Amino acid sequence: MELDFDVVDLDPVDHPDEGDTAPDFTRPLVNDEFWEDESLSSLCADSDRVVLVFHAMDGAFPATYIWNEIRDRAWHEQATVVGVSISTPYEHKQLLEERDIEGDYRLFSDPANGVAEQYDIDMDLDGMAGIEEPRPSVFVLDSDRTIEYAWVAQEWPDFPDYDDVEAQL
Repeated sequence: MELDFDVVDLDPVDHPDEGDTAPDFTRPLVNDEFWEDESLSSLCADSDRVVLVFHAMDGAFPATYIWNEIRDRAWHEQATVVGVSISTPYEHKQLLEERDIEGDYRLFSDPANGVAEQYDIDMDLDGMAGIEEPRPSVFVLDSDRTIEYAWVAQEWPDFPDYDDVEAQL
């Protein structure tokens, strides 16, 4: 199957970078059984390392590719890995099930895209007036939310260098 789409250059952004403290937020965090409000700071405090993955809405091919690759590389064995997208908790539960990542990964639901705005990685969806989502991004954080690694897409679609992320883990 061949995908037909145009690559779009994205405007530069002033996202948090290595050495910065990642902005804290609280959103519904979805796992394989339920969801509840959780803060990023509490996740970091409970883990040596957190991988924060901003991705396209559930069901879009970039989200599928990213989560398949993360699953296949078993990042959950080296860090706490959580996603963030504009999808609802119901859609997240379906993504966890379809990608066979229940129990290993959790997803923050951010339908208003406020977390991406905090990180300055929000982008308009081409051809969809009034709809934004985060640009694909990966941040590796320590227990104090200090960013140890940052990758933010410069074009759409774009995917992280998974080997670079693994080297940081």
